[in-house]
Amino acid sequence: MSSITAKKTNSAINQLMKTEPDLISFLKEGDLIEVKLLKKTPRAAYFDLDKFGTGIIYGIELSNARNLLRDLQVGGSVAAKITDLENESGFVELSLAGARQQRNWQELKELRDNEGALTVKIVGANSGGLVTTINEVKAFLPVSQLTSEHYPRVDNSDRNKILEELRKFVGQEMKVKIIDLNPRTNKLIVSERGVIEQNIKELIEKYKVGDVIDGIVSGIADFGVFIRFADNPAIEGLVHIFEIDHRLIDDPKEVVKINEPVKVKIIEIKEGRVFLSLKALKPDPWETIGDKLKEGQEVNGVVYKFNPFGAYINLEHGLQGLLHIVEFGSPEEMKKELEIGKQYQFIVESIEPKEKRLVLKLKK
Repeated sequence: MSSITAKKTNSAINQLMKTEPDLISFLKEGDLIEVKLLKKTPRAAYFDLDKFGTGIIYGIELSNARNLLRDLQVGGSVAAKITDLENESGFVELSLAGARQQRNWQELKELRDNEGALTVKIVGANSGGLVTTINEVKAFLPVSQLTSEHYPRVDNSDRNKILEELRKFVGQEMKVKIIDLNPRTNKLIVSERGVIEQNIKELIEKYKVGDVIDGIVSGIADFGVFIRFADNPAIEGLVHIFEIDHRLIDDPKEVVKINEPVKVKIIEIKEGRVFLSLKALKPDPWETIGDKLKEGQEVNGVVYKFNPFGAYINLEHGLQGLLHIVEFGSPEEMKKELEIGKQYQFIVESIEPKEKRLVLKLKK
C-alpha cells in the first residue's frame, strides 16, 4: 500500500456503498471482525479490512492495545471491534482492547448458557463474598453462593468475623459456575453452590416433603441449623431458626450442638436445596394450652429476651408469653425491674391459641 491516506469523498466505505450496497449491511458498529496489520506508527496502527477498506486505531485505543500490538507483526491477524464505520479521514475506527473484552464476555455467556463448571483462583475477599477473575473479568462469589462446607458459620453475623473466615480462601482454587452476567455494568456473579446442586438434585429425588430422616448437626449459624443426612452425607439441609421450636429461639445453640444426632422432617425441597424442621416433630403446646393455663392464673416464668415491645417469658410446657412494655412505660424502666434469666411470678392476662399469643402481667 503506497499511502495510508484517504479522502472522505473517495473512501473505501463510500465506494463500497455505491458498487455493492447489499454488502455494507453486514458491517456495523459493534461487530467483531478479523483484521490484518498493515502498519504501525507511534501515533496509529492501520489494518486491512479486505473489502471494507482500511481500519485504524489511535489515541486512547492505541494506548489500550499497546500490549496486544507489541508482538503483532505486519500481516498478522487479530480480532477487532468496529467503533465507527467511517471517521472524518475515511477510515473505519477499530478497538482491539474492546474486541478482546467483547470476546471474553461472549465466552463467559457461553459458559453460563452451557452451565459449565470452571476452576478459579480466589484473589480477594470482603464481608459480602469472594473475588476472582475469569477471562480477565473480575467476578464476585457472594457468601450466599458458597457451599455449606465453606459457608462462614459465625455467631450474630459479625461482619468482621465473616471477613476473617473468607480471607482464608484467598489463594485457593474453587469450582464455580456462572449464574449472572451483564457486560454493560461489568457484572459477573459466580456460584460454588451451583456446581454441586446438579448432583444434589439427583440425590434428593428419593426424598419427598413429609419424610422424617435421621441427621447429624453439621453446623450452627445465627439463622438456623445445618443438618447432614445420616444415610446420605452428601445432602445437607437447613432448619431455619423459626423451625427449631414452637417458642421463640434467640440462639440455636440453646437447643442443639455440633455432631448431635437428630430427627428432622422435610418441609420443602426447592432448587436443589432441602429445608427441614425440628419443630414439626415436637408436640405443639398451643393445641392443648387450655388444659394447662387459664386467664387470671398465676404462673412462674423466666425472662428470656427483651425487645422494643416488652419481654418474652419462658413458661412451663414449652410455652412462651409476652409481657408488654406498657407495664413499665419504657424499656429502661422494664430493665430496672426485670433481669434476663431470672424467675418471676406473672398473671395470665389473655390467651389466643389460634394466634399463638399469650399475654402476661407482672404480679406485684
